[in-house]
Amino acid sequence: MIDERSDDLGDTPSGHASGAAGEHAATGGGPGAGAGAADSGDSSFVSSSGALSLEDLSMPGSGGPDEVVDGVPSAAAAGRARVIVASTSAAEGTFIDRTGPLIEAWLRQRAFDTPDPLVVADGPAVGDALRQALADDVDIVVTTGGTGISPTDATPEQTSALLDHTIPGFAEELRRRGAQVSSRALLSRGVAGVAGRTLVVNLPGSAGGVEDGLQLLGEILEHALDQLSGGTHDA
Repeated sequence: MIDERSDDLGDTPSGHASGAAGEHAATGGGPGAGAGAADSGDSSFVSSSGALSLEDLSMPGSGGPDEVVDGVPSAAAAGRARVIVASTSAAEGTFIDRTGPLIEAWLRQRAFDTPDPLVVADGPAVGDALRQALADDVDIVVTTGGTGISPTDATPEQTSALLDHTIPGFAEELRRRGAQVSSRALLSRGVAGVAGRTLVVNLPGSAGGVEDGLQLLGEILEHALDQLSGGTHDA
């Protein structure tokens, strides 16, 4: 049976924090057992600010493809992106991932050419998906899931093996923001870095972790991509 439960984007922080420590693990139990639980990911990671919804992605100032700022369409800064979901249960069809589509929508709203998320099993398949994305010479790859400490969580290892440079500050700040709500966020092992001229970012598998990750990514993305394309360090 397919588990359709996931992080409800309207859950309270305590709801995001409940559950087991593994990434994207489908949970069982009777009626109501999953209410408010972080079924879809690193339940150790809790959002440090309010919940993010798809409606938020189209708010003024979100950088959507139809938005015009100072007479310049946001689409002028479009790039190419990929979203990879690390979830064995979702890859097997026993769990429906919700975080990949959220990241996809966020990127598309910022005018990135982004296909549907690629769902793969935890482990080597994540590395294979990353290598394919890098071969396609995309501007940014965002993964979700597989960053916890369960035996199958291996996204950080698969990612690190392909990076030319790491960006430790991003992962540290993401954990810091999550830890403001729950110390369990410190169990997330996601990394960020550069492979060639591609920015690669690991996000947790929970909606709360993805919310914080996208907010942080939005703060540095434009400058990071400018740097990777040969820009200067000017503000």
